[in-house]
Amino acid sequence: MENINFKHSIIFLNFCILISPLYLILNFEPVIFCLFLILILGISHGALDNIKGAKLLKLFGHKHIILFYIAYIFISLLIIIFWFIFPNTVLLLFLVVAAYHFGKEDTLFTFRRKYFISEILFFLKGSAVIMAPLFLKKEKTNEIFGILNFDLFESKFFSNEFLITMLCLSFMSSLYIAKKKNIDLKGVMIMDFFSLIILNVFLSPILAFTLYFCFLHSIRHSISLIFELNKSFKSGLKKFLIKAIPLTIVTGIMFLLAIFFLNNFFKLDEAIYKVIFIGLASLTFPHILLEYLLEKNEKRT
Repeated sequence: MENINFKHSIIFLNFCILISPLYLILNFEPVIFCLFLILILGISHGALDNIKGAKLLKLFGHKHIILFYIAYIFISLLIIIFWFIFPNTVLLLFLVVAAYHFGKEDTLFTFRRKYFISEILFFLKGSAVIMAPLFLKKEKTNEIFGILNFDLFESKFFSNEFLITMLCLSFMSSLYIAKKKNIDLKGVMIMDFFSLIILNVFLSPILAFTLYFCFLHSIRHSISLIFELNKSFKSGLKKFLIKAIPLTIVTGIMFLLAIFFLNNFFKLDEAIYKVIFIGLASLTFPHILLEYLLEKNEKRT
């Protein structure tokens, strides 16, 4: 698995280097293309949450999977409702939670430190996903946040000095997490960081995020799920596709229906931005909560 992930990071870094000049030549904003990449590849890495939910219910002594679906959908709807009532608060919280999630899930190995310290390091590592577009493409990133009714980025708190400091801390956190691991894993952490920087230097924020989210974060998480299903990558991949496709299709249809509805009130691009980020937020919170509860309760058994 580590060998596969190392090769994956090399491929992704070279992909970032090759795609950047192509984007500069084409010079267009492929929002619809980004949407379909997220629907096909991005969402699929969480499409086994129902299996994890069944495992969690079993640990609590419950067998009815309908309880998991009700709880998952309830939390997702709650996030959507809160987003429209308190957009600034929920988006800011989403960015913090997403940074932690990206930092932890993109780490290929077990990193054991005192709980609070490890969580801070994961947050700092993953914060590069948020800070890089804000520093390198601040104006375009602010336009997206404006569409999402988020207006806190005029604050001096998000000065260039702050963003540079956070990016440096993100890089140092990656090195610290990997300092006792082998050279290949350290190389992975460094390549992943610079891939993210390259994407945000040359590409638009939405495209940079989409390529990172789909081809680095989602694929890496999917690889770990494949090996959980079967130690043979080929057999595990087949099982993963069979199990992931149904929920991926259902979620994709819901996203498209939401865009169709919002397009009555907003421009198509604005509707897509809202669905991508609000939709991802509504899925990220229950997804992370499920991972947390499963991890904690498995340790107790």
